[in-house]
Amino acid sequence: MAHAGTDITLDRKLQFLRRPEVYPDRPRQVEAVETHISWVFLTDAHAYKLKKPARYDFLDFTTVEARRRDAEEEVALNSRLAPNIYEGILPLAVDSAGALSLGGEGEAVDWLVRMRRLPSDRMLDQAIRQGTVETADVRRAAAMLAGFYRASPPVESNGPAYRERFEQNVNANLRELADPAYQLPQRLVRTIVSAQLAFLKEDFPLFDQRVRDGRVIEAHGDLRPEHICLGPEPVVIDCLEFKREFRILDCADELAFLAMECERLGAPAVGQTFFEVYRESTGDNPPERLIHFYESYRAALRAKITAWHLKDCEERNRVKWSGLAMEYLRLAEIHAREFRHPPAPTKEARA
Repeated sequence: MAHAGTDITLDRKLQFLRRPEVYPDRPRQVEAVETHISWVFLTDAHAYKLKKPARYDFLDFTTVEARRRDAEEEVALNSRLAPNIYEGILPLAVDSAGALSLGGEGEAVDWLVRMRRLPSDRMLDQAIRQGTVETADVRRAAAMLAGFYRASPPVESNGPAYRERFEQNVNANLRELADPAYQLPQRLVRTIVSAQLAFLKEDFPLFDQRVRDGRVIEAHGDLRPEHICLGPEPVVIDCLEFKREFRILDCADELAFLAMECERLGAPAVGQTFFEVYRESTGDNPPERLIHFYESYRAALRAKITAWHLKDCEERNRVKWSGLAMEYLRLAEIHAREFRHPPAPTKEARA
């Protein structure tokens, strides 16, 4: 008798996938890591990603078929910036006796993405924390990204539509961050949001020019330091695969997101290097005030995403998530001050 996918609980799948003997490479041990929408199982040489059967406003993974489609999309999209890292997808199957197997025969009750495991000490976030970042490695990664941006065709859009997306998202950030359950400082939240909305209204030509210049492309979508592997052949993993709209970005917006995260980790010079190489490689010189807007916007967005963890986390983790949300809000405020009150030009600039 066949077993319907819904008969196999997530807990049973997780227990099975924690066992080393179920993997084709027969690892010594398996480390399970939970993210917001996935479980990742790390073996000696590989990482296997299982999407949770979750549903949010921006995604629906509640069916096996939806998770299969997303797994295939993840492999295809990540081939752009991480060639040869994503090796394909594997079914988690159940046979007629009810036994689970990874990549075996039977009914597929889930799907996992299989990828080569990268060295953790070469990931940019770890290198920053350990103080082992080399400028040459950063410049190689930046050059690779700049080449990707240069080769990507512009996505057809217009200035008003591009700005409207930001306005909607800024207001959505406000609604979420204003939730009393998060206990975030409302005056700070409203100051940040007001500054961002005013910039969108008053400085709209900056956004319209980016669209006209063809700088809005289908990008990575989640360019954080933990997704960049440094080395002779740098790669960028974990692009945002589940919603194309979230990947439609100004190149400068994506790099500003990365720069903001590097700043949060205490390494603002790393983000500056990415921008420096981008300018050299592409000839594009996005205005500093616009970059500060993007950094402020991305920090507020990360504050919202971080705050979501407060809804279902254990009490002992509330301080961690609340503190991280405040870190992002402070960065959003710092960059809002920069685009609202830019420094006066120097004598040389006025001359």
